[in-house]
Amino acid sequence: QVHLVESGGGLVQAGGSLRLSCAASGTLVSFNNMGWYRQAPGKLRVLVATLTSGGLTNYADYVKGRFTISRDNAKNMVYLQMNSLKPEDTAVYYCNAPAGAASNYGMYSWGKGTLVTVSS
Repeated sequence: QVHLVESGGGLVQAGGSLRLSCAASGTLVSFNNMGWYRQAPGKLRVLVATLTSGGLTNYADYVKGRFTISRDNAKNMVYLQMNSLKPEDTAVYYCNAPAGAASNYGMYSWGKGTLVTVSS
């Protein structure tokens, strides 16, 4: 069974940075395409960044240039470096393996996520 545990969220002022971490067990992040998702209050969960098993990255337009997804195969971790944060980035962030290209659905059970709050 795959478990995904997100951490690193918190309260930050606009323009600040945070680094989110995702610890995976039961699967190897290096074998999966991995993604970071977010769910803002009252909205659906959406995919914001992906990292393929081959190392290719893709980002939603509204985070492109500000967010960077990466992984550490030795630690079986996935990261999301978030810079120049905006109040509209406020959301609960989750990691998972996308169920398809650019899919908002994940292959595995969702973790609890980590809350990012950006104040103006």
